[in-house]
Amino acid sequence: MSAPDALLLISTHCPHCPAMLAALAELVKQGTIGRLEAVNLEQRPEVGEALGVRSVPWLRIGRIELAGVHSKTELAEWAAKADSEAGVADWFHLLLKEGQLPRAQAVIEAAPALLAAVLPIVGNVEASLNVRLGAGVLLEHFAGSDTLRALLPRLGELSQHADARVRADACHYLGLTADAGAEPWLEARVNDEDADVSEIAAESLQAISGSSK
Repeated sequence: MSAPDALLLISTHCPHCPAMLAALAELVKQGTIGRLEAVNLEQRPEVGEALGVRSVPWLRIGRIELAGVHSKTELAEWAAKADSEAGVADWFHLLLKEGQLPRAQAVIEAAPALLAAVLPIVGNVEASLNVRLGAGVLLEHFAGSDTLRALLPRLGELSQHADARVRADACHYLGLTADAGAEPWLEARVNDEDADVSEIAAESLQAISGSSK
């Protein structure tokens, strides 16, 4: 995998921007970042307007966008995973944790294939309730779509997860696919040892059979 490119937005009077610029320049020198473009918004305000950026420093590294100050170590970690699903999943997790659900939704709407990066959050038993709820909103937004149906096999795998909350959520999202291909996974959970999983699996099966009539 080639090193990602980076775009850094700064301003002349930003006290934190020089350190970010220096850290990123060092990562370019090390080959961790392939190319760095730095834009001073006081000179090129139209760049910030086009990206909807209102404060600096702001960084886009690969697909991932980061606001505020980050250490060289943090930047190197983001660069290493910037173009991977795991990296995008971590970014979505960060956005949801910070209450930036609309931003995550806008990113996925612009590139629907990125919806797959929400699934690691569904399977993350350590994720907070707010983050899990946010992931649910993102998936529910694509209910009945080809984008969600494409994730059916992976949702099926999550429906077999050791944690009952993950199984329950996966069964709910399987129902949202409105695809008969989800039925075998759901039928396997109707008699789940956890009552909530069993109930949601049955409801999802009913929803799919109703949508196919």
